Amino acid sequence: MKILVDTHTHTIASGHAYSTLLENCLEASKKGIKLIALTDHGPAMPGGPHIFYFGNLKAIPSEINGVEVLKGVEANIIDYDGRLDLDEERLSRLDIVVASLHDVCITPGSKKDNTRAIIGAIKSGMVDIIAHPGNPAFEIDKKEVLKAAKDYNVLIEINNSSLGISRPGSYQNCSEIARMAVDMGNLLTLGSDAHICYHIGEFKEALNMLKECGVTEENIISTDVERLKRFLKLRRNK
Repeated sequence: MKILVDTHTHTIASGHAYSTLLENCLEASKKGIKLIALTDHGPAMPGGPHIFYFGNLKAIPSEINGVEVLKGVEANIIDYDGRLDLDEERLSRLDIVVASLHDVCITPGSKKDNTRAIIGAIKSGMVDIIAHPGNPAFEIDKKEVLKAAKDYNVLIEINNSSLGISRPGSYQNCSEIARMAVDMGNLLTLGSDAHICYHIGEFKEALNMLKECGVTEENIISTDVERLKRFLKLRRNK
């Protein structure tokens, strides 16, 4: 299975990442990645960029060193109703919106609270991808989250970093989510969650897990650039 798209990457603008967009694109080109999503953290993240950063993403070319660039955000879910840390006007101008829970932006709640937060973000209509839902710090009702994602045409991310250097204890949750996604008909996307250029396009841990779970190329949008672009276009048109 050849992954051509990385839908979750960070630059120095996130405040705790170590590479520039140019460096990320150069690394992506070396690895045969055709498209990356620039998804720096939203402004609620300590050290993250100001809202003006997201308003000025139009200055970035759509292709760098032969790699297409989607201009987006990893927005922080900041309350249990699913509110995000960027306003709808700015979110609507982005190519791609990833949303996730981080314990520096919202205190982990009960299983019910955490589930409500993610589903609220999904139902907002502003979110294209739910990132690292297998994070054990935020227990969720996986079936309910996947059902909402399917109903609202939102992608579920399998986060390679969660299976390696970040969020220890994620493997079991991620494998359960992957198996459920196949059964329920959810589309998955792969994100490196790279915070340094060398991790761009790295999916070894995620692909090994997905193989064990019986996930096929049909279930993963990241193998086809045009498929992802059609998916995003359909969401924008709606």
